[in-house]
Amino acid sequence: MELASRVALVTGGGRRVGQALALALAGRGMHLAIHYNGSAEGARGTMDAARKLGVNAELFQADLEDPEAARRLPTEVARRFKRLDVLVNSAGIMTMATVEETTPELWDQVMAVNLRSYFFTVQGALPWLREAKGKVVNLADVGGLEAWPRYTAHCVSKAGVVMLTRTLALALAPDITVNAIAPGAVLPPDDWDDAARQHLARTTPLKRLGSAEDVAGALLYLLEADYVTGDTLVVDGGRLIR
Repeated sequence: MELASRVALVTGGGRRVGQALALALAGRGMHLAIHYNGSAEGARGTMDAARKLGVNAELFQADLEDPEAARRLPTEVARRFKRLDVLVNSAGIMTMATVEETTPELWDQVMAVNLRSYFFTVQGALPWLREAKGKVVNLADVGGLEAWPRYTAHCVSKAGVVMLTRTLALALAPDITVNAIAPGAVLPPDDWDDAARQHLARTTPLKRLGSAEDVAGALLYLLEADYVTGDTLVVDGGRLIR
């Protein structure tokens, strides 16, 4: 796909990896619909930075824990931009909780945001993505491919994203490609101290933490590769093979 002048919706585009993904697309000349829920200030920063790159960028607020809001969001974007070519599902939450600490409310919230919202956002985007022969990229996680006992709900939700990606790819072919990215040691949680970050780097085969730009590079590859679908591209510095 030639990216310049096309329209991309990036969910969770106001902070961390989502912000980097949005700006990588703007750098390739894509017009941006930047979704946010609580990160209004960060989303405005993404919008301002994208506009400085010479593209159109607009903000869209929605609580994706509500499946109807997730389904409506692409329609609102398409009405504003008159098209929608790419959907990047990167909104998510990561909550540490042991098995004993995990409540039904926490479980449902994680599944709703990290997994269910991805499905219904894709569902809402289908008319425009089919017309554009468009692309979907979902943000999974290495935690969906290996077990983290203190993040059980998170791991299960991201494993679901991997399978959702495969089933959607099969269901929507040949018109729409659907792929995922599974980042590993990239942007640890803000409350991690230096010792935890250094340990993570030491135990990664490439001996360093990744960056949001590493994930953005994977996104650009998946959007420009027209013969790849149903794949989950792992960006983890080799942690899965250690």
